[in-house]
Amino acid sequence: MISLANSLSFLDNPNINWKSVIIGFGIGQFLFQSYLEYRQLKVLKKPSPPASIKEEVSLEKFQNFQKYSIAKSKFSIYSSIYGLIQDLLVIKYDVLPKIWTYSNHLMTKIWLPKFMGGSITQSIIFIVVFQLATLFTKLPVSYYKNFVLEEKFGFNKLTIKLWVTDTFKSLGLSFVLGTPVLAALLKIIEYFNENFVFYVMGFVLIINLVAMTIMPTLIMPLFNKYEPLKEGELKTAIEDLAKQQAFPLNKLLVVDGSKRSSHSNAYFIGLPWSKQIVLYDTLIEQTELKETVAILAHEIGHWKLNHLPKMLAYAMTHTFLLFTLFGNFIKNKSLFQSFGFGNQQPILIGFLLFSDIYGPIESILTFLDNYISRFHEYQADEYALQCGYEKDLALALIKISKENLSGMAADKLYSIYHYSHPILPERLDALNYVSSEKISK
Repeated sequence: MISLANSLSFLDNPNINWKSVIIGFGIGQFLFQSYLEYRQLKVLKKPSPPASIKEEVSLEKFQNFQKYSIAKSKFSIYSSIYGLIQDLLVIKYDVLPKIWTYSNHLMTKIWLPKFMGGSITQSIIFIVVFQLATLFTKLPVSYYKNFVLEEKFGFNKLTIKLWVTDTFKSLGLSFVLGTPVLAALLKIIEYFNENFVFYVMGFVLIINLVAMTIMPTLIMPLFNKYEPLKEGELKTAIEDLAKQQAFPLNKLLVVDGSKRSSHSNAYFIGLPWSKQIVLYDTLIEQTELKETVAILAHEIGHWKLNHLPKMLAYAMTHTFLLFTLFGNFIKNKSLFQSFGFGNQQPILIGFLLFSDIYGPIESILTFLDNYISRFHEYQADEYALQCGYEKDLALALIKISKENLSGMAADKLYSIYHYSHPILPERLDALNYVSSEKISK
């Protein structure tokens, strides 16, 4: 990989107009994703459900799914146009070098110890200013998504107060946790120079492990209320399943997801030897006892089949590729000069610009990411089937899809690019599910 990066040194060519290259990549990605949305809209306009779910989903429910999905698809196109216009304006008016200069001005105005006056401190100030600036451009999109689109179809449970509170909490966490991580990452790259990749890999791995440790106890409770699942049949059934599968269950919690949305979910978190299962209160409301347990059998299947360490290994490989290629752009003078940085080559700015160049590779890797994820989902479904939950899992998937108006139909190419999970008809086919009666509310 490193030799590959070195072989790309020809890219440091003053004749390359990097602004045009990045604009071209941005427009190309927008056109590709718009094409996928066009394909999806054609599928969503079909008059009846796919044959495999025709007996499970009423025409009225399917039509509601179509309306909701079409609204989301159109929203995606409009928000992509909005984002593309912002990116083009940032490039046209040299916003990045202007914020970089402004961050240096702020740094000189703030009293700091002498050792904190370098480019890393300026990078931290830059990213804070940049995040605050982009926040205001994202607020209208976030507001429309939650209080217009989701509200129209009965999913939004957010209040304005909670929405604002969540925004400020996220900003605060980004500053408190994100800035030290960013500073350490920049220091590693600066200190180890062209040999930084393996050190960055080790650092990223440590950060992932620390996040797995602190997320359940320190981070997530800031946004939601987590309570132990009450004593009863459901708790007993889940604990029995965990014992049967030797799952290291430490806590069984219910999260008040209903205060934000009526969508449902379940997941587990924690280190390998101590796991917490988290159920959305909406999931418990939407499914019967055996169906809820079947969903958790699927989740335990992910653990039993070592999907998490496999995905972590894949993510680290992805990170290795990213930073190996980035190593070739750190000192690419033509790249920085194209964007108005003259002889300055800040590592953070280089990474932001490289991220735009890396975009097409990321799009290709998205297909691979989702392929692996979907393969794991099929395996976890098969595991739940082997645990004796074939019918219960199928019924749970049907109910969740109906309640969430999701995953009933999709264009094939759109699906493999956007969905990390197979859609309902695909999962039912893989489970060899045959309807015995029409499921209705």
